[in-house]
This record gives sequence, structure tokens and C-alpha cells, in this order.
Amino acid sequence: MTGRTTDTHDTPDSPHVPASLAEALATGPLVLDGGMSNQLEAAGHDLSDELWSARLLAERPEAVTEAHLAYYEAGADVAITASYQATFEGFARRGIGHADAARLMASSVGLAREAARRARTTRPLWVAASAGPYGAMLADGSEYRGRYGLTVAELERFHRPRLEVLAAARPDVLALETVPDTDEATALLRAVRGLGVPAWLSYTVAGDRTRAGQPLEDAFALAADADEIAAVGVNCCAPEDADHAVRLAARVTGKPVVVYPNSGESWDAGARAWRGRSTFDTERVSAWRDAGARLIGGCCRVGPEAIAGIARTVRPAPA
Repeated sequence: MTGRTTDTHDTPDSPHVPASLAEALATGPLVLDGGMSNQLEAAGHDLSDELWSARLLAERPEAVTEAHLAYYEAGADVAITASYQATFEGFARRGIGHADAARLMASSVGLAREAARRARTTRPLWVAASAGPYGAMLADGSEYRGRYGLTVAELERFHRPRLEVLAAARPDVLALETVPDTDEATALLRAVRGLGVPAWLSYTVAGDRTRAGQPLEDAFALAADADEIAAVGVNCCAPEDADHAVRLAARVTGKPVVVYPNSGESWDAGARAWRGRSTFDTERVSAWRDAGARLIGGCCRVGPEAIAGIARTVRPAPA
């Protein structure tokens, strides 16, 4: 069933509990979770695999639930499922057939729902079903370049079947995330039509452009009139790049903005280690909220402690 996951019921003396994510967004910002991969790695799971965290949907589903639970209890209102890299093609390379792949994709929503049921909170909790870009399936970093040499129609044919599976699992929203270029955004906007589940569209960016080099203003404008799109924004980018993007997305689309950047550290591929320092701080979070961000969280290298800080920043303290 689509909707909040909570045991809270309205009473004459209790506040109204929103019936949908859109209604919740209208009342104020919601806190997203942080990076699924770093939380799983922190728990000791090896993700050096082409399926990345999606492998654990089959091998260690309980680990996925525990990762979601850590974020819910840190203060996240929305959990993003471990289906970013879950595709029919990717599973097929591991010998997993179509029916079993569909079952695993759908299970990602159920695992997040289970975490919400276990969470020790009376807040309404929500589930976003992740659909990563075509490049995530290739597992070669091309989601940060885009321009795969495919047509918009070919990209739509790739995305639609798994979006149908994820939508049928009844998440509260589809997270069309880490989108590197406008061709793929156009394909995704077509692919979500008629699914009956709202979606957010989130680009990965560098400066004021998509990773493929298109102006962000043009990229955001694609979603301005799409009824299926509940929020537009950026993820998996540097926090400083998110500053401008949040303001621009709000101005161009008039929709709620979603923002969940990386920590700001950089990956040293040769040393296989993160370098630099985090530039993800509460001052930035406040600025994003004030500029129109209504879904605020973190991506790579942003863990439960940082999410707890976001929650303290954007959620009003009890009277």
C-alpha cells in the first residue's frame, strides 16, 4: 500500500498525519537518508561487485533493512531503497533470471518498509524506490559522464520495465537519481508516465552543468510541467555545487527541491581511498532549506551522524 509507514493515528488531540508524501512536503522539509553503500561497508559488507549494494538484496537482505533502520533512527523521514544498481541486465550477468530479478527489485521496497516498522519513532516514515541511470548498470563510472550512445527511445525501453516493477511494489515515490544528462532525463520522464506513483528527478552535476555538460537551467526545465514529478534537484555531487543548483531548480520549476550531495571528499582511485575533508555542514543545509529544498539528505560518505545533524537543523524542535 502506498503511503506513510507508521502506527500513529489521528486523534482530536494529535497533529494531522499527512496521507501522502506530497502532503508532507507541503508542510515543510523532510529528511532523506545518507549513503546506503557506506552504511553497509561500515557494517563490514564487501561491495566490490558490479551489483554493488543490490547484491545484498539476494545474499544479505537483513543487512539492507539494518542500514535503513540506522538512518530512520538517526532522523531520516525517507529511506531510499537499495535498488540503484538493480536491473534485469545486471542480474542476468549473475545468472539471475527475469522473474527472480523482478522479485529482488520489489523486495527492496519491502526491506525499507520493514525498517520503518521497526524504527522507534512515531514520525511518519516514507520509502523512495531508487532507479539509477543506465550507466550504473554498466558499472564503469559512466553514470558520471552520460552520453552512452543510446537514443532517448532506447533509454526509455531500458528504464520502463524496472520502473514498472518498482512502482508495483508501492513505494511512496520513485527516486530517479544520479541522472547525468538531459537525454536520460527525457527518457525517464517518459518512462514514469502512467505508473501511478510520483517521482523525483535528481541530476548529478559539476558546477552549473550536468555531468554531460548541459546547462542545468535547461535540464531542470524538462521537468517543470511533468505532472508525475513531485520534486527536482541534485544528488551525488559536491555540496558547493548543490548551493547554486537548489536555487536554480526552485526558480526554473516551481517544484519542491530535492538535494542530497556527497560529503565533499574526493575519491583517489589509485590509492582506493577518500581524500580531503567534508564540506557538508549545517550552514549549507539551512541555506538549501531557505532556497526551497524540501527533501534534504546525503549521498556518498554521508552517514547517520550527518543525517542526525540535518534532522536537528531542518525539523523544528518540540515546543
